[in-house]
Amino acid sequence: MEENRKMAGLFRHIAAALLFLVAAASAAGASTYYASDPNLGSARVVFQLNHGDIEFGFFPHVAPKTVEHIFKLVQLGCYNTNHFFRVDKGFVAQVADVMGGRKARMNKEQEQQAEKSIVGEFSTFKHVRGILSMGRYSDPDSASSSFSILLGDAPHLDGQYAVFGRVTKGDDTLRKLERLPTHKEGIFVMPIERIEILSTYYYDIDVESCEAEKSILKRRLSESASEVERWRRKCFA
Repeated sequence: MEENRKMAGLFRHIAAALLFLVAAASAAGASTYYASDPNLGSARVVFQLNHGDIEFGFFPHVAPKTVEHIFKLVQLGCYNTNHFFRVDKGFVAQVADVMGGRKARMNKEQEQQAEKSIVGEFSTFKHVRGILSMGRYSDPDSASSSFSILLGDAPHLDGQYAVFGRVTKGDDTLRKLERLPTHKEGIFVMPIERIEILSTYYYDIDVESCEAEKSILKRRLSESASEVERWRRKCFA
């Protein structure tokens, strides 16, 4: 009997350890989404939202002009104070065009970059969850700064919109966005509350000590976001 109790206790410990490992793996999967995709370059961009962070990487060999344009917009801080105007569960979360979506005014350099349109770099890449896809009008070469993060598979978009990257971390944040209350305006499913892009930063995974650099950038950009918010309250009070 004593031996049986010991064996039962041992099995319970093993089961608990296995459950812990499964939970840890699930948590890692929730925050990291196809981060090892061989098509990804080494550059990473992080959007800091009021609901958590989303990190994504680029496909420079698939859509080089699109990648260069989006990265330049991020470098100039164009997405700071912008927002996600659309969250359609199982379909897309779409970032607004920076020309009309930001709270803060743009400087001349930001405006010049934001006004550029990009040739449609269509490919055979599939629109599946986590993919970044450029928004555009009916003109195939009208993409500017609005883009979508796929929240599910959308094969009807394949070959029609330029795929230029994918989410590498933050699928847990996307799931939070999918749970927010929405309302419908025409074809768009839109969040009732504003999903703010508080600040953005970028780094290169091939650069040594990138964690230290990320920490510095986060602090600086958080300070910048606070300054922008103070300016907004002062100007629009």
